[in-house]
Amino acid sequence: MENKKEVINLKEMEQESELIRRCIEAACRSKESVEKWRRQRRSLERLPSHLSQALLRNLLRRRLLFPSLLEVFKHSAEEIDLRGEKYVDEEWMAYLGAFRYLRTLNLSDCHRINSSAIWSLVGMTSLKELDLSRCMKVSDAGVRHIISISTLDKLWISETGVTANGVALLSSLKDLSVLDLGGLPVTDTALNSLQVLTKLQYLDLWGSKISNKGAFVLESFPKLSFLNLAWTNVTSFPNLPSLECLNMSNCAIDSILEGGGDKSPLLKLVFSGATFASEAEAFLHIKTSSLSYLDVSKSSLDQFGFLADMKMLEHLDLNSSTFGDGSVEMIVCIGSGLKNLNLSRTKVSSVGIGILAGQVPKLEILSLSQTSIDDVALSYIGLMPSLKVVDLSNTNIKGFILQPGTDSHKDSTLTVLQSLNYLESLNLEHTQIRDPDLYPLSSCKDLSHLSLRCVSLTDATLHHLSSLPKLTTLQVRDAVLTTSGLDAFSPPKTLRLLDLMGCWLLTEDAISLFLKKHPQVEIRHEVIQNLSAEQQIISSSPSSSQQFSKISRWNKKQEKSPMPEFLVDQRLKYSKEELLALQFSPLSLKYPHKTGSVSPNLQ
Repeated sequence: MENKKEVINLKEMEQESELIRRCIEAACRSKESVEKWRRQRRSLERLPSHLSQALLRNLLRRRLLFPSLLEVFKHSAEEIDLRGEKYVDEEWMAYLGAFRYLRTLNLSDCHRINSSAIWSLVGMTSLKELDLSRCMKVSDAGVRHIISISTLDKLWISETGVTANGVALLSSLKDLSVLDLGGLPVTDTALNSLQVLTKLQYLDLWGSKISNKGAFVLESFPKLSFLNLAWTNVTSFPNLPSLECLNMSNCAIDSILEGGGDKSPLLKLVFSGATFASEAEAFLHIKTSSLSYLDVSKSSLDQFGFLADMKMLEHLDLNSSTFGDGSVEMIVCIGSGLKNLNLSRTKVSSVGIGILAGQVPKLEILSLSQTSIDDVALSYIGLMPSLKVVDLSNTNIKGFILQPGTDSHKDSTLTVLQSLNYLESLNLEHTQIRDPDLYPLSSCKDLSHLSLRCVSLTDATLHHLSSLPKLTTLQVRDAVLTTSGLDAFSPPKTLRLLDLMGCWLLTEDAISLFLKKHPQVEIRHEVIQNLSAEQQIISSSPSSSQQFSKISRWNKKQEKSPMPEFLVDQRLKYSKEELLALQFSPLSLKYPHKTGSVSPNLQ
């Protein structure tokens, strides 16, 4: 009986949830519908917080939220997320300052927010979290307003106009546990003034002006578990017993965490782009046995014997390092728990991948971009059963291997990917894959993201991939797709993004016709100037500055994408008459209908 009641209650909750969702959607349908319920102010003021949040999010998404409408939510909303909304200004802040129960306010990337606008928040008694990241007009004057909010627990002011003097003022916020000062000119003196903030657990100082002398102040923060010193001149600092997460990207490292007591129980360590005075001492004072995340990409490390002790490692980034086949055995020592392995731009070959085969049973993400691997590596990748994401871009993958003693019989190498039951994302950009080689991918039923970029691909590629039941994102760049081929393409019902950049034969009329037939799909192509607002909406993830695990937030500079290898206009290959013939005729004269059958015209 109890189980039946639980099932009934669950169904009732689901029905109620669906009803609420539909009501909120209806309330945000148009300006007129908003105006109707806006008049029922008393009812809205008693709206539960979670419903208030949902209504606010929908109004923002549909661009129906305006300053005076905020007043309706001042007695119910507890969290306001306006990140990236460039129209938010002092008028908006005037209404937000009246919110009685507001606990979290995210204004990151709101470039109209200045110090004067912050004045509206003075004296708030419920606000605990405030994000002003990259609000460049906020200066020391704004900090003077912020310090009046004594309840603040978390504060992000990275890449604002705040100076070292403004940072020193923050010493009055004694309850701060999270403080992001990334990109600010924090000096040793300013940091020294913050040592009274003994509750700090998270401190971001990337790009600051602190030195080794100032870094010794870090001992004053007994609860510090997250520390970002990337892009600073700090080369050494003492042992911090509570430290779990450390980023020293692009630093010159002499000796860190040296001192008495227990070693820091580090879980995450980022040395991307770092140089070391002594590789032998790089991990000497670090408790490597507890590490679950290690990033030594683009660093000066030349020996990798230290990996053998990292039995708890789940994420390993060796991108752009000197790592090669001779060091793969070190990964084998720790492979049982590894989930994410980045070997892009390393010296690893198919031989090294063969050593890993069968040794990484839990590996979910494998990046081999810009390595010398070839199709032999695919047979080894097929022995990694848990793979979900595979990046093989800019490699020597062809999609087939010729049998010895023959020039015609080919064995498809992508067939081995059918054994990866969890494969969700595959990147084959800038490989030598041709249309018939892609046919085995039609059996990868969980594939949701596929990236292709090759001048040898034609309309047949779209046909091969039309049967993938979960495909949501498809990139077929620089391909020789025709108007007829796009018109014949029947995309999976799940497809939401079709990237056709560089497919120069496609016309605006052809793409417009496709969009009319398949309005749920967003197309990216050079000829498209204006898409509907609904197609342009792409859901964004929470601010990375507020996510402990987002390493991209730690680095000041982002890695640039490699220049494409094919820069020649492919139209030079054809005469004017041939171009016209190509544009309106499918390149694939016959599509294969049976498993394994491929039209000879596609060879």
